[in-house]
Amino acid sequence: MKSFLFNMGYFAKEMMRIIRLNLLSNIFSVMSTGMILFLLGIVITGTDIGNRLVVMLNEESEVNGYFSQDTTEEERNALVNRIGRLDGVRSSRLVAEDEAKARMEDILGDEAKILELFDKNPFEAFVEIRIEVNAMDSIIDEVRKTDGIEYVRDNREVLEKIQDITYALKIIGYLMIVAVGVTTLIILSHMIRQGIYNNKDQINTLRLLGSPGAFIGFPYILTGVILTLIGGIIAALFMVILINKAYDGVASTILFISLPARGDIINKIIYGLPSLSLVLGFFGSLFGLSSIKEKS
Repeated sequence: MKSFLFNMGYFAKEMMRIIRLNLLSNIFSVMSTGMILFLLGIVITGTDIGNRLVVMLNEESEVNGYFSQDTTEEERNALVNRIGRLDGVRSSRLVAEDEAKARMEDILGDEAKILELFDKNPFEAFVEIRIEVNAMDSIIDEVRKTDGIEYVRDNREVLEKIQDITYALKIIGYLMIVAVGVTTLIILSHMIRQGIYNNKDQINTLRLLGSPGAFIGFPYILTGVILTLIGGIIAALFMVILINKAYDGVASTILFISLPARGDIINKIIYGLPSLSLVLGFFGSLFGLSSIKEKS
């Protein structure tokens, strides 16, 4: 360990020499890594906001149960309480005839005057059931079997689309992470291999002098990690700018969506992208170092 710390000055000088030797290529590598990580940051942020939207839609997911004609108000209240205790039900409440009419008037807007043509309120009382989307089928079946419930409006197509959105967001996020990881590893390993090839004479000299493989290879690992970290920092800075502009210009106009806190997303990006770049830089450099054995 003492020997390793003692040689840190040498490792730093070697790292700078390796970078200068292929300066233009390394600059492009940093830019490519930063761009890839920037795209990953967009996916992570979009997935985070998308998941918030899915959670919100999930919380608003509901089915409506309509009572049989002969049920009394007391029986209706009992049914509401009974349904509210079912597994997967978030909440249940009785929507009276007057409230049902008021809701329709809000939906119709200026056209609500057509309801004045009816002598009596044409709307029926029903039980509004907020549900967990994953338990949709079992809840609908249980409500339909409940005595006193004549009809269930399940909004199945809408609820199934919510499930599809949740699944698609997860798949896209996973695929993007894999794609970014593989691409970054390939870029780094190629960069390290190129550096090793350009320094093969020095590497052979160090071998002849009895230098261990770790001593020879560490400057290349350090180079890969530093260059990738710079790319991660650049990507994080651009993501912070993008997030601030998006929240300032768009968030205020989308009032019906509860967006995640700006600070939470920025913290994830600031700490997440550079940390990920360090991991990718380390493993990419190790993969590239495998070519040392091939150089003579």
